[in-house]
Amino acid sequence: MISLDKIYHAKYILKQVIRETDVIHAPKINTESNIWLKTENLQITGSFKVRGAYYKMSCLSDEEKAKGVIACSAGNHAQGVALAAARNGIKSVICLPDGAPISKVEATKSYGAEVCLVKGVYDDAYAEALRQRDEYGYTFIHPFDDENVIAGQGTIGLELIEQIPDMDAVIVPIGGGGLISGVAFAIKSLNPNIKVYGVQAAGAPSMFNSIRDNQIETLESVSTIADGIAVKEPGENTFKLISEYVDDIVTVTDDEISAAILALMEQQKLVTEGAGAVPVAAAMFNKVPVKGKKVVCLLSGGNIDVTILSRVIKRGLLMTGRNSTLNIELIDKPGQLMDVSKIIADLGGNVISIHHERANEGSAVNGCYLRIVLETRNYEHIEQIKNALKSNGFKITND
Repeated sequence: MISLDKIYHAKYILKQVIRETDVIHAPKINTESNIWLKTENLQITGSFKVRGAYYKMSCLSDEEKAKGVIACSAGNHAQGVALAAARNGIKSVICLPDGAPISKVEATKSYGAEVCLVKGVYDDAYAEALRQRDEYGYTFIHPFDDENVIAGQGTIGLELIEQIPDMDAVIVPIGGGGLISGVAFAIKSLNPNIKVYGVQAAGAPSMFNSIRDNQIETLESVSTIADGIAVKEPGENTFKLISEYVDDIVTVTDDEISAAILALMEQQKLVTEGAGAVPVAAAMFNKVPVKGKKVVCLLSGGNIDVTILSRVIKRGLLMTGRNSTLNIELIDKPGQLMDVSKIIADLGGNVISIHHERANEGSAVNGCYLRIVLETRNYEHIEQIKNALKSNGFKITND
């Protein structure tokens, strides 16, 4: 199905098209290990997807190229297919659900594709893509379950072996499984001692469940900020390859993903989408055994929707103890607010907002409540402030 020769051939074909992305040292991600980042978020089109799409198209016959290609995606695969088709002089049609973000629709058009908006959700767009394939003779470019697509993604494994030959492990996102299948096959074929770990979002654990139960399983629904890996059902080819070549699969929560996106922005000046940040989340929160190891996190993409970025940052701040809300019960008398403010200021906390209201029915007549939102350094800092307030006689009601 897939061979090392095919992946090397893909590397040769892609050499003039894609960027060999850098590997960057990131010592602060997990101070107990030696973390490196493979920056596919800086790839052309903003993700690794162009590798598999381009190689797949290079393998088409002249007749297939003349008829054109079709794909279905609301994200990175669409842009990868569109650019790869344009570079190969092939007509491309991308079916998108009509609720897809405007930014992604426009980005797909900008790479030269004909966009077909389909009423409904992804499954409706997928069905329409297959209908048009059958009617017009297009070649369907599958986002992950295709041996040539997998071979194209596997070129990342070859690059990593050259860039960091002494790595102990690589952590890779999993949606449908095309990326990790190619990377794991390439790496294990060249050095079986390197561990390959997969990561899924806790709200979309289709491959995690399937590998655990040793059979392909379909989720009823998915819910995660990592929309690029929100896949309900793994592929047959990818399931087999992952079963054989991947050492373990773990999951991370949306809060952990948000914290990873924030850490990458602050520490490394790198913007990643949710799917691209899941390996970093796994390393940050010790979901895989990284302590004392040289580990590469594969940042699969950087196409985060800017409209949700602020919400993700807020969740990341909360997750890492950089933002906190305190509810304090006070006696309604002069000087109380000043005393609370002084304690917080002396300990280096920064008050962002404050809400003061008199007590409700059932509480002390001369009581009142103070709700304060703070900027803090970490969870230890929050506890330090809470303890100082308590030792000065203030009662915290949300402890």
